[in-house]
Amino acid sequence: METAKKGLGYYFKLLGEAVKGSQQDFTTGSIRKAIFMLSVPMVLEMMMESIFFLVDAYFVSSLGANAIATVGLTESVLTLVYAIAIGLSMGVTAIVARRIGEKQVEGARRTAVQAIMLGVLVAALISVIGILFPKDILRLMGGAPDLVEEGYRFTQILLGGNVTIMLLFLINAVFRGAGDAAVAMRVLIFSNVLNIVLDPLLIFGWGPIPGFGVQGAAIATTIGRGSAVIFQLLILFYGWSRIKVGFKDIVVRGSEMINLVKVSLGGIGQFIIGTSSWVFLMRIMAEFGAEVLAGYTIAIRVLMFTLMPSWGMSNAAATLVGQNLGAGNPERAAKSVWKTGKYNAVFMVFVSIFYLIFAEWILKIFSDDPEVISNGALSLRIIASGYVCYAYGMVVIQAFNGAGDTQTPTIINFFCFWLFQLPFAYAAALYFEMGPLGVLLAITLAEVLIAAVGIIWFRKGKWKQVKV
Repeated sequence: METAKKGLGYYFKLLGEAVKGSQQDFTTGSIRKAIFMLSVPMVLEMMMESIFFLVDAYFVSSLGANAIATVGLTESVLTLVYAIAIGLSMGVTAIVARRIGEKQVEGARRTAVQAIMLGVLVAALISVIGILFPKDILRLMGGAPDLVEEGYRFTQILLGGNVTIMLLFLINAVFRGAGDAAVAMRVLIFSNVLNIVLDPLLIFGWGPIPGFGVQGAAIATTIGRGSAVIFQLLILFYGWSRIKVGFKDIVVRGSEMINLVKVSLGGIGQFIIGTSSWVFLMRIMAEFGAEVLAGYTIAIRVLMFTLMPSWGMSNAAATLVGQNLGAGNPERAAKSVWKTGKYNAVFMVFVSIFYLIFAEWILKIFSDDPEVISNGALSLRIIASGYVCYAYGMVVIQAFNGAGDTQTPTIINFFCFWLFQLPFAYAAALYFEMGPLGVLLAITLAEVLIAAVGIIWFRKGKWKQVKV
């Protein structure tokens, strides 16, 4: 009994250290402890990111199916922004982690500055498109005329303010690569608290503040993310993390920016492939009406809540791979990946069981429309049935990215998404008249295929020789 108490106390102490971010060097010592110390803040960080989606869905759901569908269509387009942001962040994490492993903090700092400048440039180009063509974007995604008129401002604000998404991902990637996962977590907690307060205020109004409807959700989310970016920059410039940036560092360094782009291109490519697939799947779902689309949108947002923690553990694997390769210890890097995959799979088993049992109950939180609930519950059950495979797949794919080998996941995504998932979804849903079920089966089978191919490729070990 005493040993058990001592053991419990030890893990609570470890949990406190993980949240505080006490440990930053993960190239020595216990691999299990390193995974725990990195995973806890990264899981919490990713949960905070997914709460953005859930909070918006909860408050917007009372505005009707059109409002929910608007959010779903816009988020599908935004996934392309996420693709670029996450792809660049992979390159940032890989290079920063490698430099930290090599004990070259100055090189990590220079990478951080180049990443921020590159992110601002890319975001500016996307903003122009989002501000000028929001109605065209919603029409292209299959939105009905009344949906377009009701929701185009939501699309305009989120795409126009995409710089907040871009920088939030990129700067947090710097913190993660440096081992400062707890800092990234705190930034998103701050951002989410602000979003939770502003969402109902700006959607429904209060006192002298008018209600903006679905447009208010976009304003609240952009303010929340924008405030978090300001917080991030203060942390970087005041040196409240392992990496401190000064005004003298704000210089365009051509060779380093080119290297960052080179490493990131594979990450951008793999996510553009993956997220463009989601856009086309959403477009197919739009063929079956607003209620089906709304149910699918809510289900995806709920699923993201549990996929994000899994993604957090995968990010922990990426950091461990990068730092250990930088320290010249590829075997420790490989062991870290397999252990992280096992822990991730155990977590996902419990999550999938929960969704299989309580699917309708979960959907009723967001909607009282029977058709929305029915389609959303179907989406939850079919997609969650492949969660265990997703767990290993995400960890292995992120391990490649952490090593700087972003090309391999790009090839895997190309074959599994574009050559398998999309043709299967289209044929099953429309040609064989399976409806939404055809799309959902395509999602699950493609993710299972990615996991299988990723594991086989990872075992070959070529990622150990990648230089960044």
